[in-house]
Amino acid sequence: MNKYFISTAIPYVNASPHIGFALELIQGDVLARYRRLRGDEVFFINGTDENALKNVQAAEKAGVDVQKFVDQHAQKYIKLSEVLNISNNDFIRTTEERHIKGAQKLWSACKAEDIYKKSYKGLYCIGCEEFKTQKDLIEGVCPEHRAKPEEVEEENYFFKLSKYQDELLRLIESDELKITPSSRKNETLEFIRGGLEDFSISRSRERAKNWGISVPEDDSQIMYVWFDALTNYINALGYGDDDARFKEYWEKGYSAHLVGKGITRFHAIYWPAMLLSAGLALPKEIFVHGYVTVDGEKISKSIGNVVDPFRVVEKYGVDPVRYFLLREIPSGEDGDFSYKKLEDRYNGDLANGLGNLVQRTVTLIENNLSGELIYKPDLLEKEIKEKTEELFKKYIGNLDSFLLHEALGKTWELVGYANKYIDDKKPWAVVKSDAQEFLAIMNNTVFILYNIAWMLVPFMPETADKIFTILGANRDAETLENYKFLVQKGDGLFPRLK
Repeated sequence: MNKYFISTAIPYVNASPHIGFALELIQGDVLARYRRLRGDEVFFINGTDENALKNVQAAEKAGVDVQKFVDQHAQKYIKLSEVLNISNNDFIRTTEERHIKGAQKLWSACKAEDIYKKSYKGLYCIGCEEFKTQKDLIEGVCPEHRAKPEEVEEENYFFKLSKYQDELLRLIESDELKITPSSRKNETLEFIRGGLEDFSISRSRERAKNWGISVPEDDSQIMYVWFDALTNYINALGYGDDDARFKEYWEKGYSAHLVGKGITRFHAIYWPAMLLSAGLALPKEIFVHGYVTVDGEKISKSIGNVVDPFRVVEKYGVDPVRYFLLREIPSGEDGDFSYKKLEDRYNGDLANGLGNLVQRTVTLIENNLSGELIYKPDLLEKEIKEKTEELFKKYIGNLDSFLLHEALGKTWELVGYANKYIDDKKPWAVVKSDAQEFLAIMNNTVFILYNIAWMLVPFMPETADKIFTILGANRDAETLENYKFLVQKGDGLFPRLK
């Protein structure tokens, strides 16, 4: 059993969560559940970033005390994990004492020569919480937030990022620090080869509006939100208190981050450099996903196309939403959300595909075998076994390569194969003339359906459990030989949408 650590990025709490962040949570959950199925001991975390200036500004705009504001919004993100059936082991807020302690500890652990103080004047994008150069801007505005940065001049602490350029190139090129997919790896390498510049890692207490974590031994400065926030991963593992969990999962285990493409630079360049300076182990892999657009438009409050994940789940159910986001949106690329696409997927793939397969299988067993099927391996057709194994092997390869949409596609290929098998074999007619042949057909069908349920566990855990229950099957059965399936018809899995 290996120790496997997986984290999602921690969002700012200046607004309620939208469908794009729901995708990241679900993707992280798939990775965590998959690794558990592989036998790893998984520690999966998410959380919230509460020390940013944009949170302060949002609180001021709302006329609410900053602490009260971040408390209220953090609860929405905690609730979202519950609503989406996320199997996280911990949730960390950057206003927690354990995080503050760990962030200050990492600052102090960095080599003294890597942190220095100087006066600086530059363009600061509050949306990115980052200084920008003119080459980063398009027509004078940040391309990510479509806002003009403000000009800032003050004395701050800086980190010698430039010192680690060659080492970062070596680590990423060799996949010692693996970035998935490879397109994101190439983008990161291109950025590094363009030359790394030292970056500011503190703000004056005045400009930070007295909100955030104090720089160790200099109370006049507040830690730059990214230098603070990135430490949440190790702080959740107990870095600040020298917890054994930190050593087991971070120092000895396999650690992976799941982040959106807009913050790859912070996780693949800034964060590893900070860890190198502090003499700590680096993450092993960074999975990078794209953005969710809505009806072809980038999600934006000003456009008014923000999709509330709570409402979508309330209307369609959690597993249909998980299925749509994971199947429709390529894992490492941008993808589009629309209610029409969701409903088409629901009716086509879930109701007519999987739901129909389960219903007809159970009905045939219930009507013709009194709801009981004793599984006999010798009745399994060679072609059925080989097809199932072939798709399962590809499914594993897809999951290992962060091609979650393709892994789910292989599952539905098996769903389609099973439905076609039933159509071709016509067991409802065969049962009238050949009871043994009917039994063989149902053995093969149940074998496929049992494997489909297993493949659904990381993606649609509630649905997988329902299928096991409908089949009267123990998902942890050591063998299916002579296993007695006691089917329970019940309600359909996915009633068609009107």
